[in-house]
Amino acid sequence: MKSFTQKVIDKYNRDKTRLMDILISIQSEFGYISQESVSQIAHELHMSEVDVEQTISFYHFFSMKPTGKFSIYLNNSVVANMMGRKEVAETFEEEVGIKFGNITADGLIGLYDTACIGMNDQEPAAIINNHIFTKLTPFRAKEIIRDIKEGKKVQDMFTASFGDGANRDDLVKSVVSNNIRKIGPILDPQYKIGDAIKKIIKLTPEEVITEIKSSNIRGRGGAGFPTGLKWEFCRNASDGIKYLLCNADEGEPGTFKDRVILTELPRLLFEGMVIAGYAIGAVEGILYIRHEYKYLEEYLENILKVAREKNYLGIDIMGKKGFNFDIRIQFGAGAYVCGEESALIESAEGKRGEPRDRPPFPVEKGYLDQPTVVNNVETLCAAVKVMLHGGEWYRSFGTPESTGTKLLSVSGDCRFPGVYEVEWGFSVNSILDMVGAVPRNVQAVQVGGPSGSLIGSNDFDRILGYEDLATGGSLIIFDKTRDLLSDVVLNFTEFFIDESCGSCSTCRILPSILKNKLEKILDARGVKNDIAEMEEWGKILKASRCGLGQTAANPILTSIKNFRHLYEDKIQKTKDFDSGFDLWRAVKEGCEVTGRVPNI
Repeated sequence: MKSFTQKVIDKYNRDKTRLMDILISIQSEFGYISQESVSQIAHELHMSEVDVEQTISFYHFFSMKPTGKFSIYLNNSVVANMMGRKEVAETFEEEVGIKFGNITADGLIGLYDTACIGMNDQEPAAIINNHIFTKLTPFRAKEIIRDIKEGKKVQDMFTASFGDGANRDDLVKSVVSNNIRKIGPILDPQYKIGDAIKKIIKLTPEEVITEIKSSNIRGRGGAGFPTGLKWEFCRNASDGIKYLLCNADEGEPGTFKDRVILTELPRLLFEGMVIAGYAIGAVEGILYIRHEYKYLEEYLENILKVAREKNYLGIDIMGKKGFNFDIRIQFGAGAYVCGEESALIESAEGKRGEPRDRPPFPVEKGYLDQPTVVNNVETLCAAVKVMLHGGEWYRSFGTPESTGTKLLSVSGDCRFPGVYEVEWGFSVNSILDMVGAVPRNVQAVQVGGPSGSLIGSNDFDRILGYEDLATGGSLIIFDKTRDLLSDVVLNFTEFFIDESCGSCSTCRILPSILKNKLEKILDARGVKNDIAEMEEWGKILKASRCGLGQTAANPILTSIKNFRHLYEDKIQKTKDFDSGFDLWRAVKEGCEVTGRVPNI
């Protein structure tokens, strides 16, 4: 391990800002990062061991203890549970002989829960040694464990044909499906690679920004900040090296559109990064990808290699003197909060992904304290089409306030889960019809993932757009057989608890208090005042410094707003107060162990 660790450290030139890459390499090779490796890394990078360990402890896919020669991470998201995850998990436990969160005595197999892995359209799904397994059943779980025990390699355990499109590429070979259901101007593959670059190098950077501003395109990550304005702020920032970061850390449960773009249209994305780099005067672009998509690494790196050979990247791009720009890929290691732009920057610098206080904003002081633009995958892809066809063309789609199109990741109770490109202004009802979900049978739709809104049939006529229902792209559909409070709201609340970075006391404490209150109501011990208290406590979370904390109460708040009757049906109507403390339950386990009869 020592010699391998040294090779990795040398590969990254003893640069502590590349700590994430060093740790990922060691974790992938050995299944854990030993204390010896921590000491070696700290010494070579001139860091304290504590600094190395705090980065390791922050991320879900890092461990200082062995995780098994075969590490099975089974998604425990809402949709995975809806599609039979419980039976698959039980089969894994029975076949392996351990519970989740443990490793076999011989170190062969480890079983772990993990949050949404970007496969909501093909659940239940799992990651086994960076390979994705989709549409799992108890039978497939038995086959996988049998193959492991027989000594097969993970890539030889697939029993289905590879997925569609580039999933079949020799550098991918994945059973993942794209499920592209509706193509619009952004997903349209009929464009010539490099044409947009050839066009922009004839313009000044300021002219490129003007065209982007004229399109009125807003960031597609959810916040909706005007893209051209962000580019202009960065270009006009004080002197310094400028950077572009592409946020492909789509950790919002229910979102998978970026995964499809990375698979089918990575050249479009890279061209968008080149355009943004030219506009803001950046020297380097960093594509930050969530760890769950690491199976695409070799494929993406090869596309970058070819782009350099064709001079779409590198020195004097396409003959434009002084236009020097390149792209590197940075993988995360499992942390939803890194989808927040300042947390993403911290992670890309090799640190814990804890959000920064703002101001200053990244366009002033971002990556390595230099002016930085952070854009979403979809935003950068749209920028290519804007530069090819013009801002006026782009404004012809959507609404005046929400121009262009939006990529939606649709999953849950529908016939055709997948990715749909629609113009802003589509109603929820229209989308339900399009995806094969009969509106009269739909109980609720989660718009924008857990951080968004849970809406009912009274709101299905509302439209998707910044002026009404803004969304980063996730729509999860629940029919009338689902228990919204226990199956959905509780799961989402637990997700926010698990993913909090813990920096803010509001985000660290209140979601757990809200969960306890919700469980009290689900256990039929709640009273009317419990609902009111949850509404009041949820407001306090707005004091958190990043979007995760500020929206962590949304699953509860929006469900109370739109499905209050579900709460009121479960509370005690004859009581004004109930502490929620059950003395018998508190002493039951101890009495059973000691054989005593409680005197209550």
